[in-house]
Amino acid sequence: MAPPVEAALRRQRTLTLAALAVLTLLAWGWLVSGAGMGMAAQAWLPFTPRAALHDAMAGMGGMAGMADMAAPAPSAWSNGQLILAILMWWVMMIAMMLPAAAPTILLYARAAPAQSTRPAPGHFLAGYLAVWGLFSLAAAGLQDALQVAGAVAPTTMDSTLRWLSAALLVAAGAYQLSPLKDACLAQCRSPAAFLARYYRPGRVGALRMGAIHGAFCLGCCWLLMALLFVGGVMNLAWIAFLALLVAAEKLLPGGRRLGQAAGVALVGWGALVAFA
Repeated sequence: MAPPVEAALRRQRTLTLAALAVLTLLAWGWLVSGAGMGMAAQAWLPFTPRAALHDAMAGMGGMAGMADMAAPAPSAWSNGQLILAILMWWVMMIAMMLPAAAPTILLYARAAPAQSTRPAPGHFLAGYLAVWGLFSLAAAGLQDALQVAGAVAPTTMDSTLRWLSAALLVAAGAYQLSPLKDACLAQCRSPAAFLARYYRPGRVGALRMGAIHGAFCLGCCWLLMALLFVGGVMNLAWIAFLALLVAAEKLLPGGRRLGQAAGVALVGWGALVAFA
């Protein structure tokens, strides 16, 4: 490859890495600030007795109308509240998932042949984030329904029902051991193999590849993301733990075994929650 082309690709890779780092830091910063929900993000261990947490956070406000949702018969979110919740989930997914997806995005920025259309990492990223945007739409809708049903606390945003927490833990643990998890994780752990199989030139091709990669990542991690309802949707300690688990099983050499061990632990944890 000609030196000018190599220099251009290195420059694009550097800019892409910087953009991913800035986007991830901004996402984490927004979460720490409370994600626009009018309350500071908290950090506590899952299944900490919630009475003190609820009392401490009840006076901190929340989204407009959140006080109404703390009533015995909470109402559904308004359109504005729902949009804010969707944004909260989307930014959270960016903060949690982007570090693990970075190797594939960076490899794509370098992999396009010199004679083809210039690689478009921004379009790849847009396709990837669009998939998580759809997930965020579904997650926010589910959170609204669970809060109306009284199954999720409107302040700490964690499950108030033992059976729900236990079911989510066991389901997530069992999925960690499933063949479908293996198939999706294999695509996430092998950026070169993924690009070799799904590469398409141009911006439309980049958008398509990003969406496919996002779908594999979603298939790999969607039940782990559902565990946010167990530990608290705005629980920074729980968010950070899940983000580290996702990154470790995708990036570390022994990540698959680590994911399987986590699955066994989650099943056992769910059993303890159900029967303790």
